[in-house]
Amino acid sequence: MAGKKSEARRPEAGHDTRYIKLRNRFVCRFRLSKRYTGPPGHCHGGIIATILDEAMGKVNKLRQVVALTSEITVSYLKPVPLKQPLRVESREVKVRGRKHVNMAEILNEKGDVLARSQGLFIAIDPHRMFARFVER
Repeated sequence: MAGKKSEARRPEAGHDTRYIKLRNRFVCRFRLSKRYTGPPGHCHGGIIATILDEAMGKVNKLRQVVALTSEITVSYLKPVPLKQPLRVESREVKVRGRKHVNMAEILNEKGDVLARSQGLFIAIDPHRMFARFVER
């Protein structure tokens, strides 16, 4: 396995997160607590979209690219259960200039894809874009 393994645990935040950095790929294992309830026993769709967006953003970070989400599409394939082992995997699809297209999937323990997304990210120079918000 290429890359460095890193783990973080914060059950007090309502979830248990562990992530693994792989070359140009991001994998995170997690469980969602009842605080993320949408339909009974399952995760709210907005939380699913957030997890997918964050995972795709991590791919940019692995490549040392600062990019903002421009578009994201989410396919909700099956309900995402609470209190069950899950993982999110993301990777780069293509890069053209400042445009980065990434994809992500949430999978259950059996490897079934529960939700899938694709996102367009625009690379920025954060110092230039946010300079007026930084106190000097």
